[in-house]
Amino acid sequence: MPDIIQLLPDNIANQIAAGEVIQRPASAVKELMENAVDAGADEIKLIVNDAGKALIQVIDNGRGMSETDARMAFERHATSKISIIEDLFRIKTMGFRGEALASIAAVAQVELKTRRQEDETGVYIEIENSIVKKQEVVASPVGTSIAMKNLFFNVPARRNFLKSNAAELRHIVDEFTRVAMSFPDIFFSFTSNGQEVFHLEKGTLKHRIVQILGNNYNAKLVSVQENTDYMNIYGFVGKPETAKRTRGDQYFFVNNRFIKSAYLNHAVMNAFNEMIAKDSFPMYALFIDLDPAQLDINVHPTKQEIKFEDEKIVYAFVQSAVKHSLAQFSITPTLDFDLDISIQQTDAVSKPFTEEKRSSAAASSLYNTFTQKNQSHFIESKSELKHWKEFYEPGKKMADAKYSNSQQDIHPANDQRPMIGDAFQLHNTYIIIQNLRGYLLVHQQNAHERILYERFNKAVDGKPIATQRSLFPATMELAVADTVLLNELLPDLNHLGYLLEPFGNNTFVIQGTPADVDQGNERTAIEKMLEQYKHFSMDLKFSKREKLLRSLALQQSVKAGTSLGQKEIKNLLDELFDCDMPNITPNGKPTYLEFKKDELDKLFGR
Repeated sequence: MPDIIQLLPDNIANQIAAGEVIQRPASAVKELMENAVDAGADEIKLIVNDAGKALIQVIDNGRGMSETDARMAFERHATSKISIIEDLFRIKTMGFRGEALASIAAVAQVELKTRRQEDETGVYIEIENSIVKKQEVVASPVGTSIAMKNLFFNVPARRNFLKSNAAELRHIVDEFTRVAMSFPDIFFSFTSNGQEVFHLEKGTLKHRIVQILGNNYNAKLVSVQENTDYMNIYGFVGKPETAKRTRGDQYFFVNNRFIKSAYLNHAVMNAFNEMIAKDSFPMYALFIDLDPAQLDINVHPTKQEIKFEDEKIVYAFVQSAVKHSLAQFSITPTLDFDLDISIQQTDAVSKPFTEEKRSSAAASSLYNTFTQKNQSHFIESKSELKHWKEFYEPGKKMADAKYSNSQQDIHPANDQRPMIGDAFQLHNTYIIIQNLRGYLLVHQQNAHERILYERFNKAVDGKPIATQRSLFPATMELAVADTVLLNELLPDLNHLGYLLEPFGNNTFVIQGTPADVDQGNERTAIEKMLEQYKHFSMDLKFSKREKLLRSLALQQSVKAGTSLGQKEIKNLLDELFDCDMPNITPNGKPTYLEFKKDELDKLFGR
């Protein structure tokens, strides 16, 4: 039988490497920009068309390449940064794998123009499918211009897996900002479809952070600076009041290379302990300088995941440095416990828990249910938790449970039931209403979230929500990444009653909003919606539309602590039990709990 193992042709081997290195347009942006930094450039320009699918071009004024080097750069495992094995363990350059340009040339049409200072003329090379199509001498400024066109033109299956232009552009913005933030002493510009998105002049690190993340951080950054013989750390963290519900504005760099590290993020979060809410994330841009021999950056093809020789030392150092900076700048905890003054004055809060009350509480069956050992069967029999599955079974059981437990007992059309007016609010958060078997405890925010979600679902499916036009349209300026995101969401937002018009330079005009958004509060509502959307984007694998609906429902729902009148309570309950699935929020939290009268009787020994 003939031998069956054979060496792959170079073009196929390069395409396999491209699968690891060039996963989307943003991957190529990262590789090309890092090469420009390594070339010693102090001006780097990024140009993209069609979110990088049609064109990605990086122009730099670095040292350029000779004719031989320009040709060699596209060979597999060709690099100027490694010559002996020991070099792998003391890498300080950005790009070094020797696969990026070969991979790009395997999946795009590439044009390279480059010239060194000592050469009178430059060289121009065209490559397609790893094959050099043209090479000639040209007039060229010092530096390198590399353009890749029609990404994945020869791998249509890969091209079909790319996301929408807006989604791919957001990834490009992410990669651009990571490189630009690392090198504030380099000028960077970013042009998309002929429009300049970023123009970042050389300056200090603080200046670069504010340029990228927005002017709202200008007076809200705390400097971090600690030096030791083992490692140095410098950069900025945001004051506690800048904490957001998303991790978006969090950057870690090791030897100027952006990295992702849940471990080091935990160190920063610990430093902010009790200064910010549990579900919030602080802003930080922190740079660690460390001997390259103390870390391994060959863990992942994107080089964004690294391993430290001694993680515990780095963790302790980061946590200590951030804590020290927050203390030095007199940053104090800013937790808002949101306790209503009327709650604080109730007997349960203001009066001491006497020994008599303690004995009384300990004698109750409810206390025993939760304190007796080995009594899981006792808890189940007491609360009848064995019937919980009925709420999640599809079809008739769901419908029967929903209407027998709620609507049939509550809706005012049934003469045997108390009217909705009998409901009352507890702690400005819960609504209590009696039914035939006991009572329901409704969480007002969870209930309203379910109502809004179903209302929005119907709106995007063909029944648009009416827009309330603004007499004096407000304008809002966003960070570049948020501008790209909002442009992506505009069509669906229009169905949901938002009328927003791009006004250039990352600015939008708010021409109208849904009627239930307070006039004068439009800008805040949209900003909070974007934050909530990014929060869902990190944790949930849903469609863009689904994430938008959930974000708006959560953001616009009536919050716990809001006082409701009888009419508002009645409307809320009516709408809740008209929902297709009234018992849970879109995220699976209960909207109400049912307490049965016979269980209440047992608690009191009756």
